[in-house]
Amino acid sequence: MIATRILALSWVLALSSGTAMGQERAAPPTATKARLDTLVQRLGTAFIKQPARVGLSIGIVQHGQVYFYNFGSTEKGKGRRPTPQTVYEIGSISKTFTSLLLAHAVLEKRVSLDDDIRKYLPGAYPNLARNGQPIKLVHLANTTSRLPDNLPQGPARPANPDSAVAAAVKALRGYTKQNFYDDLHQARLDTIPGLLPRHSNVATQLLAYILERVYRASYEELLARYINKPLQLADPAGAGPPLVGYNENGNPMPRLDLPTVVAAGGLRYSAADMVKYLRYQLAEKDPAVRLTHQPAWGRMDEQAVGFNWNLEKTVNGERMLQHSGGTFGCASYCELYPDQQFGLVLLANESDRETQGSLQAVAGQLVEGLYGVPPALLALQKGLVASGYRDAFAVFTAVKKQHPELHLTEEYVNNWGYRVLRQGQPQPALALFKLNVSLFPQGWNTYDSLAEVYESTGAQQLAIENYRRSLALNPKNENAAQHLQKLGAPR
Repeated sequence: MIATRILALSWVLALSSGTAMGQERAAPPTATKARLDTLVQRLGTAFIKQPARVGLSIGIVQHGQVYFYNFGSTEKGKGRRPTPQTVYEIGSISKTFTSLLLAHAVLEKRVSLDDDIRKYLPGAYPNLARNGQPIKLVHLANTTSRLPDNLPQGPARPANPDSAVAAAVKALRGYTKQNFYDDLHQARLDTIPGLLPRHSNVATQLLAYILERVYRASYEELLARYINKPLQLADPAGAGPPLVGYNENGNPMPRLDLPTVVAAGGLRYSAADMVKYLRYQLAEKDPAVRLTHQPAWGRMDEQAVGFNWNLEKTVNGERMLQHSGGTFGCASYCELYPDQQFGLVLLANESDRETQGSLQAVAGQLVEGLYGVPPALLALQKGLVASGYRDAFAVFTAVKKQHPELHLTEEYVNNWGYRVLRQGQPQPALALFKLNVSLFPQGWNTYDSLAEVYESTGAQQLAIENYRRSLALNPKNENAAQHLQKLGAPR
């Protein structure tokens, strides 16, 4: 199954056959400025030419130097190009801001990460525990609370997305904090908190409400006190030219300015502001920032989540933090490489199922263009091709001896396999998914993906076996259950 961490894919450097810049790392800004201009111009222009795209702003931080690039328009038919001060909705990247407020509360000893969240809620909520295990504050930040994605919960697949958005906005206009708390009584956890990550706007919004009770201050006041004023971020209400967001049908979308979702996905910032935020994050001088960058779930060598940051190592073992976001009419994506003092943010005023992934693909191509494909990955790619993709694990082992820095995560190989599969190469894709099972034998998603390829190539019995292995490791894997039902095989 394709990974869906925060609705975005994790390409992390490119998967092409390599470039002449493969040996270069951490080039100084003066040496890369001309290359950066050319590279971003090409990638940004290509992005805007994709169907439905409207406008794009890119902010880059490299060793303290800042660069801005803008494409398209802020509104269809107006011909007005965005600027670094154009304000976008940043969607779920808002969650990293809210989690940073939690880090400050922890360091000020106002709360403990292991606190039962019910300690801070009005009334009794026996439903916010499973098998005697309560939701803790840390679970709201590391995405493992198992709370539902939204309250109130609507239909999973509305018949008419445009009318569904209008209906949702109309309903939420009168939705209050008390309505949220009332609906929270109906939330049901599908497994014990802390076990598995899952996207939840409810978790972050609840965290904001808890912080308001702890500090006896509004979320907006806390945001201003700890982030906006110290970083000198502009007031979105008065900054930059107006911007209109669109969906994939080209229809203007309403702004996501609803008070009961602002902490989880409703913050609005410009590229100029986001670059200030990235520089602050990259510096890691603030103890609160350092706390949010520590794994709060999982392991950096495989898959980890900090305080709403997705954490992983790149192919050559460098730290990378990532998040993306989407609203009714905007999409966003950012990556941080603290060890390289490099970060980038991409903001678009169009949002559909593919926009966040497209922004991440642009980011991956940009990183490759600047830094090249790591020598270890080039060696692995060449070894796999030379072997005809036979015994990929043996090839990996041999390359690892020559390049000890080579680091593959489960998600990286999984996404690599799907990319090759989409290119019409089922046998190389099969080899990569087999490699992933060998590298991560306890990863339920590795067996699920391998099963999908077997199924697509007609090897139904092998598909059934691997779907069952996946379900044994994760009984909540609905994808495997659905495919087994389609194949006429009992769980």
